[in-house]
Amino acid sequence: MNLLDRFKTGLTRTRQQTLGKLTGMLTPGKIDAEVLDELETALIEADVGVNSVEELVDKLRSGRSTHSGLDPAALLKSELISLLDDCQPERPERFTAKPWVILLAGVNGSGKTTTAGKLAHYFSLQGKRSVVAAADTFRAAAVEQIEEWARRGGARIIKQSSGADPAAVAFDAYQSARARGEDLLLVDTAGRLQARRNLMDELAKIGRVLKQLDPSAPHEALLVMDATTGQNGLSQASGFTAAVGVTGLIVTKLDGTARGGVVVPIRRELGLPIEFIGMGEGRDDLHPFDAKTFVDALLDI
Repeated sequence: MNLLDRFKTGLTRTRQQTLGKLTGMLTPGKIDAEVLDELETALIEADVGVNSVEELVDKLRSGRSTHSGLDPAALLKSELISLLDDCQPERPERFTAKPWVILLAGVNGSGKTTTAGKLAHYFSLQGKRSVVAAADTFRAAAVEQIEEWARRGGARIIKQSSGADPAAVAFDAYQSARARGEDLLLVDTAGRLQARRNLMDELAKIGRVLKQLDPSAPHEALLVMDATTGQNGLSQASGFTAAVGVTGLIVTKLDGTARGGVVVPIRRELGLPIEFIGMGEGRDDLHPFDAKTFVDALLDI
């Protein structure tokens, strides 16, 4: 199954329950007020976001008056891709340091632990050897869960006893990965609410300890966001960015929601690149984000 087909499968609920009503509506040369109203409703139901929807509809309305033989479906796709790609920040070139450190952050239940295993598997297919630091040391059964996902991802795991200092786990994992010449260190942190100052300070401490070993670490700090929470998750980013300097996003559980359009306001409002999207429970169900492929799958018109 190619990437487009995987995206289509993962976004089935969004198309069936919200954006599916666009099928047959956006026909070449027809884009009247009724069509625009229906389009606006469908996009809002898919959680594309009020600001993004207004911008899209305004551009389609403008296109109606300035282009003869207008293909509204093609224009909508083009504008969505533009929103997702606009002002894309420069990404770091991965694996220019060894080990390359990716710190995973997010609220409880966002999917950080499963994402760590999926990332390890994804990079193993590129020949990279991974280590996972079990830095969620307080949640019941957290270490057992990350052990299982590290095994699935083909990664080695570094852990300590329950209640250990998460920064100490990250420190030991980095030293171990460097001594063995391994390529990637994934730091699985505890879920936390961005408003809990003590927990955010703990997360910031992990970052500071890693910088003692490599001033450029963590090389990526990826915020894992659960798509099923919709735009309620947007407020998470500022707190996490202040703590560890979030560099990108991983949006999970897109297959479990009819509001897959939430990727658009997440990208638009936060101004951070979407690095991966998760759609499914298997170790292969994490995919690099590509705006054109995503939009083609989202609309499928």
